[in-house]
Amino acid sequence: MTNAPLIDPFQRAITYLRVSVTDRCDFRCVYCMSENMTFLPKKELLTLEELDRMCSTFVGLGVRKLRITGGEPLVRRDIMTFFNSMSRHLDSGALDEMTLTTNGSQLHRFADDLYAAGVRRVNISLDTINETKFAEITRWGRLPQVLKGIDAAQKAGLRVKINAVALKGFNEDELFDLTEWCAARDMDLTWIEVMPMGDLGNEDRVDQYWSLNDLRARLAERYTLTDLAERSGGPARYVRLEETGQKIGFITPLTHNFCESCNRVRLTCTGQLYMCLGQEDMADLRAPLRMSEGNQPLEEAIRNAIAAKPKGHDFDYSRQKPDGQMPRHMSHTGG
Repeated sequence: MTNAPLIDPFQRAITYLRVSVTDRCDFRCVYCMSENMTFLPKKELLTLEELDRMCSTFVGLGVRKLRITGGEPLVRRDIMTFFNSMSRHLDSGALDEMTLTTNGSQLHRFADDLYAAGVRRVNISLDTINETKFAEITRWGRLPQVLKGIDAAQKAGLRVKINAVALKGFNEDELFDLTEWCAARDMDLTWIEVMPMGDLGNEDRVDQYWSLNDLRARLAERYTLTDLAERSGGPARYVRLEETGQKIGFITPLTHNFCESCNRVRLTCTGQLYMCLGQEDMADLRAPLRMSEGNQPLEEAIRNAIAAKPKGHDFDYSRQKPDGQMPRHMSHTGG
């Protein structure tokens, strides 16, 4: 099997793999999960050894950046075994970066170990710094525990970025508070437009939708915004606030389609590869992984999947109904 890089039909090199290691979480954020989630049977999940083999195969095919997601990745039993094992690819230079997206609830336990395994950056999902509102939107979450995790992460030497979902009528009034709080702690902040993922029954996504064009315009009333050319390997566009020096990112899947430069694919905890977050097309990699002790069937399945990567997604709110709405939950695919 040739080790030619993974190039999709639109000549985009696939160098970034996002891996969900569990669909379980210790929060129940209203835009991500229903309160009484039914989780996958354990036998359907890739084992930690299988996750290692899967990710290592992707690294062998040219993936340079690995982001570990969930659910909440740090609630998976013995997850540090996986991080410690994957660190060999950082040591060899085959992998440029291994990062983590987390809700922060377990970081106080794992921050030092993550740093020791070669993780240098973590994204923490945090939509509000109001303790009452935090309990409301996460259903089960406790803000002090997350703040303790942020302290531990920064003390361990991890660079922390806050990811906040922009929700009309929920955190609009915290725009400046959250900005100043992040600036005071030397943390960058990325805002994400709410996406039409999962049928959550009582949540009307169109009513929750807060355009980041509006959010950005409000920031510009108070700060001097300088557009930055840099990209982090993800879909965010960045500005620098001259008054605070911090970076603010905007992820706008709906108002700005960022698909033309998409270099990433997503692997679920059950071994399904989604070539696009906004499409239902996926490839089952678990079967070829378990079919043979050798990696050839798996490599062939990966190449076939990348050959089917679409040009872009179909999210659209412009007609005031969430066309392109995805029936699966965000926790299944990985944030």
